Amino acid sequence: MPKDLTANELAEFAVLADAATPGPWFFRLLDDDCAMNLTAVSTKPDTGQGERWPDFEHAEIIAATLVQHPRYVDVADERWDENARFIAAAREFVPRMIAEIDRLRKERCEPQG
Repeated sequence: MPKDLTANELAEFAVLADAATPGPWFFRLLDDDCAMNLTAVSTKPDTGQGERWPDFEHAEIIAATLVQHPRYVDVADERWDENARFIAAAREFVPRMIAEIDRLRKERCEPQG
């Protein structure tokens, strides 16, 4: 069973979240001969126009979960899209979860009147 988060651990995680590139983050598919099946997390949403490398702005990319050519990022379980969607969603959800945990802890500690 996982141990409870300490107040210090929660504060450290909040610092990490605050220091990360501001959101929202988006799931992106960028594919061509130079970046085959590039699955990424970006600060800009996918336009649906079939953007191809290098025609997208590299400064928008937060992380890649699949880069096959050259074979650079290619996780064995093949959950590239799922991982990218999770990372993108975490940018919004992690700060909200931290705030919710803080709120619940304060509520639990407040005297009942």
